[in-house]
Amino acid sequence: MKEPFVLIKDQYMLIDSWRQKNLQLVAGFTTKNGGVSTGDFQTLNTGFHVGDKLEDVQGNRRIIADKLMFPLNEWIGAEQTHETKIHKVTSRDGGRGATDYDSAFKATDGFYTKDPDVLLTLCYADCVPLYFLAPAHGMIGVAHAGWKGTVNGIARKMVEAWLSEGIKASEIFAVIGPSICSKCYVVDDYVMDLAHNLLVDIDEKPYNLISEGQYQLDLKQLNALILQKSGIPKSQIEVTSYCTSCDHELFFSHRRDNGKTGRLMSFIGWKEDLE
Repeated sequence: MKEPFVLIKDQYMLIDSWRQKNLQLVAGFTTKNGGVSTGDFQTLNTGFHVGDKLEDVQGNRRIIADKLMFPLNEWIGAEQTHETKIHKVTSRDGGRGATDYDSAFKATDGFYTKDPDVLLTLCYADCVPLYFLAPAHGMIGVAHAGWKGTVNGIARKMVEAWLSEGIKASEIFAVIGPSICSKCYVVDDYVMDLAHNLLVDIDEKPYNLISEGQYQLDLKQLNALILQKSGIPKSQIEVTSYCTSCDHELFFSHRRDNGKTGRLMSFIGWKEDLE
């Protein structure tokens, strides 16, 4: 399958297939380049919670806002806790979590909306960004899926939330964004036992046993299988080949950088008026 993400500027890439079919949609992922942060966070760190200077993170976010032509007072951000809480938001929520951490949605790992001029944002440094689009209904969403969010079914819970909005699973398109690949991500029996619970009646196994109690787990593929099991057609799920650990020139990686690193950002929003 064709790579869904295309690098547009030093600072970000966009979901190309969605951009071509939905001209008013802005959806993509930032890189670590083209910002103002220094040290472990150089240069485009978007995370407020990692120890970077507040003014540098705000400066980086302003750079992205200017590039996307999506002002910060229309951004929405979260205090992410590796759980499965998802919020439906509106334009009235614009600005929450955009320039500081305290105003962000608490204990939240997913957003969705139909409103224009709202940019849904979440932060990552190896976890899986999940993007959702139901073009017939104008619904968009994004979720943060680390191993905890994945095994606890945040992908399925987003689909269920949309079903409650009258959207059929067959009407949903999904993209799985840059995150750590299986070669760079080794987990133990505890995590694999939880993953196995999601793989009942699924022949495809997104992992390799490399030694006793050690597995290479493909979180991107596991989420793709969960989305398929939730009713989204396989043909409507795109998966990136970018790895946040391997592609060191583009991305921060929590594992590769031993926890001392910045954060990347997923974003998705409708623009009411094109510039």
